[in-house]
Amino acid sequence: MDTILIYIIVFSFIGSVLSLIGGVILLTKEKFALKISHLLSAFAGGALLGTAFFDLLPEGLEQAQELGLEVNVFLWSLLGVLVFFLLERFIHHHDQNGNPAHKQTLVPLIVIGDSIHNFIDGVAMAATFLISIPLGIVTALAVAAHEIPQEIGDFGLMLHKGVARKKVLLINFYSALAALLGAILTYLAKDKIENLLPAVLGLTAGFFIYIAAANLIPEIHHQGNQRAAFWETMALILGVIVVYMTITILEVQIIH
Repeated sequence: MDTILIYIIVFSFIGSVLSLIGGVILLTKEKFALKISHLLSAFAGGALLGTAFFDLLPEGLEQAQELGLEVNVFLWSLLGVLVFFLLERFIHHHDQNGNPAHKQTLVPLIVIGDSIHNFIDGVAMAATFLISIPLGIVTALAVAAHEIPQEIGDFGLMLHKGVARKKVLLINFYSALAALLGAILTYLAKDKIENLLPAVLGLTAGFFIYIAAANLIPEIHHQGNQRAAFWETMALILGVIVVYMTITILEVQIIH
């Protein structure tokens, strides 16, 4: 089996399992999960921003140059922000309507939205592994970092809507496997999408920037406790530093 495919499958599966950790913690230790979710969100926001600006965008520009393509990676990044915004608007529009019919459709919408999100994550991971293993590893770690607090939110919302605990766990496990599906399909289409990789990297960077700026970082601003806000800010900065150091270490190992 191709080494790249092994990396893609292993990290996609690990990411799918790790994404459930937050939900499992919520099911077993609700108070602890809610307490750490803000710190995890802040760290994930920093990790996503670091991955976008230190890894995905520079690699996208480099790939476009190597392939001799006139691709505006930054334009694709902006498109990624807009696409994710529209996707979230569609999902959250249904969450704000209080009538019973909408409440009945909310859980399926959460599952669909989460599955699409995970599928995109899988595509992003596979696309980056196709370029280089270090880039793929960093992307996979960033994806896992933001999935944990997200799953805490998804689990909590479905439990609030009356879905049984075992069913919530099963639903989210299958939803998480969408990342594996997206990754494998991207690998199988690798020969056809080679010239699209710079654009895919730009899109992925846009997705990461949007998730960090629109979903994760605002939680720090909404934190009323100044001490908690300080530690969340530190977690955000730590996320950026960890990604930068990871990229640096992996690049040094590849060179030597």
